Amino acid sequence: MEQSARNSSRTAVEIATQPDCWRRAAEAAAGAPGLPLPGERVAVTGCGTSWFMAQAYAALREAAGQGETDAFAASEFPAARAYDRVVAITRSGTTTEVLALLTALRGRTPTLALTADPKTPVMEAADAVAVLDWADEESVVQTRFATTALAFLRAGLQTHGPLPAGVRTVAEAAADAETAVAEPLPPSVLAAGQWTFLGCGWAYGLAQEAALKMREAAGAWTEAYPAMEYRHGPIAITAPGRVAWVFGPRPEGLAADITATGGTLIADGSRLDPMADLIRAQRLAVAVAESRNHNPDHPRNLTRSVILPTDWRLRGCRVPTPPPPRGGGAAGPRT
Repeated sequence: MEQSARNSSRTAVEIATQPDCWRRAAEAAAGAPGLPLPGERVAVTGCGTSWFMAQAYAALREAAGQGETDAFAASEFPAARAYDRVVAITRSGTTTEVLALLTALRGRTPTLALTADPKTPVMEAADAVAVLDWADEESVVQTRFATTALAFLRAGLQTHGPLPAGVRTVAEAAADAETAVAEPLPPSVLAAGQWTFLGCGWAYGLAQEAALKMREAAGAWTEAYPAMEYRHGPIAITAPGRVAWVFGPRPEGLAADITATGGTLIADGSRLDPMADLIRAQRLAVAVAESRNHNPDHPRNLTRSVILPTDWRLRGCRVPTPPPPRGGGAAGPRT
């Protein structure tokens, strides 16, 4: 089923282009305006997949010692907190909650948006914009744009100092991605009926994204947790015919716990960069979708961008207006 998916879906074609997309992102990040500077207090935001990439980057930036970094779904951004910079990830450039937040922040907090489409409202809503149009996608399901945005932000960290111990450069991750694109997926993973994705630190955001891909493309039963939380309940569902997949290093003793359940353990943290390992989960999502006669390019109930009615704030959650910058003065110059 994996080979059929690779030949028939646009999503599979886009997945395979990620190594080159990441290399181009690293080049684009060199000297790009608006990237967070060391010591800045930063918030990263997005919706869906973009939110999970925000989580991964926030954890990675803090681990690199470059400054306090939070990640929020755009609709849940805490208005009472002040930041030196806000980074928004939006493939379409039209997502309602992201645009509302950027509009509320304008003139108060410098903002950077990462997008795939330069002909959308985000170009005016953000102070600085990084257009990663070579990573745009025809598929509704995000794969290469999300990881390319994260590669761009990772490369920005590299320009300011060393990455945390054990974290590879974007160039090294791209080399691992070549392997992840080409090697066969384990038959036991393809045949499973349930998948739980785990990760520590920045890899937890990637685990969240892996589970989302499986739900979106394949309508599959998947869950995601911080790796150390697995023993606190989620292990109860692991059994023969079910998979526990760990992104990055696995906690000591976790392998034995999973083996004892009869479940299948996937843990290649010492061999592959976690972002490259995500590619394998993306490929799995396409393969499972094809095996269930689902279209991974156009999953049910999903659209490329969520654009809400103009009165959406009156119908549910709202993005409140942030407070003035710290110190009460005017916002600094835009970058």
